[in-house]
Amino acid sequence: MHRRLIVPSALAASLLLAIPASAADYAPGAPGIGDPYYPASGNGGYDVSHYDLRLKYQPKTDLLEGTATILATTTQNLSRFNLDLGLKVSEVRVNGKKARFTATGDHELEITPATPLEKNRSISVVVRYAGKPSQLKIGGWTAWHRTPDGGVAAQEPDSAVWWFPSNDHPLDKATYDVSVSVPDGTQAISNGVLQSQSSRLGWTRFNWRSDKPQASYLATLAVGKFDITTDKTDKGLPVLNAYSKDLGANAGAARASIERTAEVAEWLEEVFGPYPFNALGGYVPNVTSGYALETQTRPFYSPRQFANGANVSVVVHELAHQWYGDSVSVDGWKDIWVNEGFARYSQWLWSEKEGEGTAQELADYVYAQHPADDPFWTVKPGDPGPDKQFDLAVYDRGALALQALRNEIGDEDFFAILKGWPTAYAYGNATVGDFVRYAERVSGKPLAGLFDTWLYQPTRPAAPAAAASRIARSSAATAKPVQPKSWQKIAATNTIHDHGHDH
Repeated sequence: MHRRLIVPSALAASLLLAIPASAADYAPGAPGIGDPYYPASGNGGYDVSHYDLRLKYQPKTDLLEGTATILATTTQNLSRFNLDLGLKVSEVRVNGKKARFTATGDHELEITPATPLEKNRSISVVVRYAGKPSQLKIGGWTAWHRTPDGGVAAQEPDSAVWWFPSNDHPLDKATYDVSVSVPDGTQAISNGVLQSQSSRLGWTRFNWRSDKPQASYLATLAVGKFDITTDKTDKGLPVLNAYSKDLGANAGAARASIERTAEVAEWLEEVFGPYPFNALGGYVPNVTSGYALETQTRPFYSPRQFANGANVSVVVHELAHQWYGDSVSVDGWKDIWVNEGFARYSQWLWSEKEGEGTAQELADYVYAQHPADDPFWTVKPGDPGPDKQFDLAVYDRGALALQALRNEIGDEDFFAILKGWPTAYAYGNATVGDFVRYAERVSGKPLAGLFDTWLYQPTRPAAPAAAASRIARSSAATAKPVQPKSWQKIAATNTIHDHGHDH
């Protein structure tokens, strides 16, 4: 018999293999995901794959009660981690076991599991919570709209903290099941497809499913009394639109606009490629705000968008976001041009299709509207800063950059890019730089200088540079272009980016 001699160093190595990582190897997940615009947004240490939200909401009192089940995977050895939530929590369980928790800051929920969590481990987190969302103010503002018959969650860049716990940043997208119980006679609207509804003891439960990755700010909830229309597209996609019963004089114009959702989506498929989600629609609750928002599969529209009559242009804008902003989301909030420049340009393309002014005519008109000393030109759409993230220049100057690109590379390559980009980055995240490199690959041309001129320089592109892009073709830039027929309708949608806060 031969005995194996284990020397002390070898023995120590074997013991290390047998002993789990020590507490020193575990660390808290970061309280922010790393976005310099919003350092407190999101969290580190895990990636969410699915949210299951089971809610009960009483419109009379604004009381929301919820149980959220979150499925995630750890990305480091975690001693504790954060979720973003502003409502009061009563219990947290991690992998079925009670966890310690505490609320810190404006919306941080710090969770310490019963045992530390190893890296690359699938975990479940159950959070029980309740509160009145309308009473929650963060930085003096709220994403929760109280309505005469209920409430609505719709806001950018944050809205989730008012109604469910999340990793609240577009970098961590997930699928959603949202189940909401409301008093009989009241409806609950959310993203995706209505799977089922049932009534019991005076309450009706609505079960919604959004089955493609979705950023937390694009999740929406609307409770109230709605007139609902349903249909299917030629391809079988379910369409659901909802209108508050008390929209007053705006009701007709709202319906005349949003009932064209399927038509607009079919046209956008020709421009951007196949529609990326499992449902279509829109909703107009009785809120006092003036903006619209591209909540995934079912955009939110304020009634004031239709105060001057029907306006399909705003529907075009929000549906364009389903490709640019929802399917392909920002990597960081400084990349907002990837969302807004394209949604605005889609309005210009719709104008071109409708014979109410070409994109070139609109570009010339925008350029002429803003002299060199206009602060409009000091905003850099490629990195506008958090205070200017939703400035008009991000939209209009952002669209000018696309017209300059179109003129530089020609329609064939330009429209190949518009259609190819949402496929190349489907359901993911991207930066402005990613788009520039993609456009260079497709066109075979160096484009960094063009994008630097139109997206990053805090000055008006001089007449020669503008003329080189065939924008403001008068070398002196003194000729005033004729206002395109579509201009008033497009300008009327400028309030879509007035999100009502200075976050």
